[in-house]
Amino acid sequence: MTEYILSEKVVASLRDKSLTIFTAESCTGGLLSKMLTDVSGASSVVLGGVVSYTNEIKKSLLGVSTETIDTYTAVSEQCCYEMAEGARRVSGADIGISTTGYASGGEGVPSDMAGVVYVGISDIYGTSVYRLKLSGNRDEVRRGAACELLETLLYRVEAYE
Repeated sequence: MTEYILSEKVVASLRDKSLTIFTAESCTGGLLSKMLTDVSGASSVVLGGVVSYTNEIKKSLLGVSTETIDTYTAVSEQCCYEMAEGARRVSGADIGISTTGYASGGEGVPSDMAGVVYVGISDIYGTSVYRLKLSGNRDEVRRGAACELLETLLYRVEAYE
């Protein structure tokens, strides 16, 4: 399934269920928001999003605790969890989604962590975080993470009563 078709299905499913969404992105740098808003009519379900690339923004805008970042780092299941919940809380959206990870190796990134991305979904049924280990260049990892999250989100939204 192409990225656009996947995004169309997510937007249509959100619209059919009368649900809204807000994104909190770190490593995907706004790609999720772009993919969703590429779909005509997305404004009926996408409230907005934030690119929280720094720890300070994660803390000040999304409410990620200093303790979480100090204990587990910004690239962790715990941080992703708090980002998804924060996205939902600050926006009033029905669903908050989040990403944090290492899109590529580089300075300060352990070699075994390159391509590790956490994706999160927070809704009325709770908050879930998934750890992905993706391969490829920076763009491929980011796109892979965004698509994996949207596929999981689609499945979850379609299960709504």
